[in-house]
Amino acid sequence: MTQETDFKALVVSETDEPNLYRREIAHKKISHLPEGDLLIRVRYSSLNYKDALSASGHRGITAKYPHTPGIDASGDVIESKSDLFQAGDQVLVTGYDLGMNTAGGFAEYIRIPAAWAVKLPHGLTLMESMIYGTAGFTAGISIFKLTASGVKPEHGEILVTGASGGVGCMATALLAHLGFRVTAATGKEDQHQFLTDLGAHRVVHRDSIKDDALRPLLKGKWAGVVDTLGGEFLTAAVKSVAHNGTVACCGLVASPEFSLNVFPFILRGVTLTGVESAQFPMPSRLKIWDLLALQWKLSDTLLNKIHTSIPLEKLDPMMDLMLMGKTHGRILVNI
Repeated sequence: MTQETDFKALVVSETDEPNLYRREIAHKKISHLPEGDLLIRVRYSSLNYKDALSASGHRGITAKYPHTPGIDASGDVIESKSDLFQAGDQVLVTGYDLGMNTAGGFAEYIRIPAAWAVKLPHGLTLMESMIYGTAGFTAGISIFKLTASGVKPEHGEILVTGASGGVGCMATALLAHLGFRVTAATGKEDQHQFLTDLGAHRVVHRDSIKDDALRPLLKGKWAGVVDTLGGEFLTAAVKSVAHNGTVACCGLVASPEFSLNVFPFILRGVTLTGVESAQFPMPSRLKIWDLLALQWKLSDTLLNKIHTSIPLEKLDPMMDLMLMGKTHGRILVNI
């Protein structure tokens, strides 16, 4: 391995036309990678909505181009300048600046600070870790926050919004696996069977959970909520949580804005908790990954149902489909 070693990467570049970006599989050299403690041979990555935005020139995600997206990666340490890792260690990386302004996991190699890496937990393979990826990790944080606030299966149904998406489908499967009755809300009529197969107790159209925004409270239906949509869906979810329930807010697919009053909080004791995975503290990060690898681990059958595997060369059209809302489940990228 030398600094001149070639490797494949998806590269997004600006074109001469305003707001038009080109994606191509290109050859890069190790010397092109940023400085870092760990050089990692990537085996798997996964496609997330943030990756599709970065690959479309979204300056709020990525400031400078050419760029290689990919906020997730798992693979083998090739070189280490850190006492925490050695060559041959299997690791996973999710979040931090990977794939945003640091060359990401849609490539055969990445170089990162050691503080970003997690040693592959016992119970997970490199492939399985990327079927979970940022989406599964975010779902795991959401469920951890629900259960830590006292929400239990016997308290009632859990609502998952945007249930056919990456975070939503992982939350649905994990909650069902843990014994919760899940109501999965989706705008995709053709995904009802998919969500039922993942363990949803019932599947509803996402518009059915909305109600008159002027009403201060709605009927208390849910013991807890994992909301990936934001906007009026989050508003309705908070208003319809039962006494002492918790809402984990982890997405904004519908809108980053929502309108709410204090009644759910002062009359029902509802908790609204935010979920942010990119900078999640390492001690807690390790705890969530251990849960996903052991006590919360989904069966091989479910993991196979929940993901589609594609090679690096098939990423370009898949990202466009994701931005159009035409994907479901998890997209595993086999590097």
